[in-house]
Amino acid sequence: MIVDTHLHVIDPSVLEYPWLASVPALNQPWSYEAYALEARRAGISRTLHMEVDVAPDHIEDEISNVATLAALPGSLIVGAIASCRPEDQGFSAFLDRVSGNPLVKGFRRVLHVMPDELSEQPLFRENIARLSGTGLTFDLCVLPHQLPKAIALTDLSPDVHFILDHCGVPDIKGDSRQPWRDNMAEIAKRPNVTTKISGVVAYADPESWIADTLRPWMEHTVNCFGWDRVVWGSDWPVCTLGGGLLAWVAATHALLEGASSDEKQKLLRGNAERIWSLGVETGIPTHHNHA
Repeated sequence: MIVDTHLHVIDPSVLEYPWLASVPALNQPWSYEAYALEARRAGISRTLHMEVDVAPDHIEDEISNVATLAALPGSLIVGAIASCRPEDQGFSAFLDRVSGNPLVKGFRRVLHVMPDELSEQPLFRENIARLSGTGLTFDLCVLPHQLPKAIALTDLSPDVHFILDHCGVPDIKGDSRQPWRDNMAEIAKRPNVTTKISGVVAYADPESWIADTLRPWMEHTVNCFGWDRVVWGSDWPVCTLGGGLLAWVAATHALLEGASSDEKQKLLRGNAERIWSLGVETGIPTHHNHA
């Protein structure tokens, strides 16, 4: 069974998503129920909700909304990566308020659509360092040319566990191997960084990609990070831009052909269980290594 580390639920009736106006294909409700049906068909047994860059005054409302979904009988949602604004003076108080919530497993501030200087602000860096020792992760969503900025952030907070989203957002459709390849190899040298093999179908040509289209990107990522520092994510509903959840899961299994059962288990489930202290599922035989 798969732990999906990257689900977005979009509920415009409750929350505001200013950025969606510029992405018409996604600018509609995407319900937990619609996801859960497909996820169960695909063998996904648990999921982490990933923040959806809601309007800043809705950040804590989004956490509450996810908590409601997680409380549904048989819910797949076992945790949330919450939105945050490390550039704001109020971050420390915000962290105090939400870090005691057992649902919150980490934070993300989307950076790939923001000015490069944002993550270089002293207050931003100081606030990221506040995550040291908390067990809370910080997701990095950056474009390939921004990876050096992400590297600088990870070096300044060596005790914070960073999660690099979407294999570093490569331009698969444009087949732009550099600077992506070199920057991925460089950031992977940091032991406090794990990467997500997540939703890369959205960066391929939706009309023509096949599993082998994704292979060089996934293989380079795994070769750089190793099997102990990769987790899997759907990036639903963004993955619908490139064929959808079932196509992405099927491609993942095709690309894992040749990997050992231990390697597959680490990517699809084990590493996520360890990083976010999800525990091992009951009722499913597992050979989980807690080391």
